[in-house]
Amino acid sequence: MKSFKLLSVDFEKDGDFFSCPLVDGIIINEENSRRSWILEMFVNKEHKPVFDEWLESEVVINAKAVISYPENEPAGFRLAVYAVKEIGDHISVLLKGPLKRVRSQYAEHLLEELIAEGLQGDEMLDRFKSDMKNRPQLKRDRDKQNS
Repeated sequence: MKSFKLLSVDFEKDGDFFSCPLVDGIIINEENSRRSWILEMFVNKEHKPVFDEWLESEVVINAKAVISYPENEPAGFRLAVYAVKEIGDHISVLLKGPLKRVRSQYAEHLLEELIAEGLQGDEMLDRFKSDMKNRPQLKRDRDKQNS
């Protein structure tokens, strides 16, 4: 098994992704034939109802996690909630599931979008750097959700 720092996680709910700001987090690659990963998140208690609902319904959630470095492309997962535990004003959430094999190619799609917008030179470079850091949803992904 290998463990890594979990920097951020976005969860899909009702067709949209929402961010769940982490106080702390770890992600563990179980290195097994099922490609299973374990995520433990320490988050504010305000998110407890969502995770309790997912725990009770045993639903599988699509998620995108940034691991180790903020510049890393988010990795896609299909996760189930295994435990939710209150710790003071926070909760610990334990999730488990496989890594999706599909690479989103965010950088390539972002570049295509910037070219389509007619950006060039320094303006394109500045926007590319900013969007690679902040990872806004791409137009192509918004269009998929709305169709």
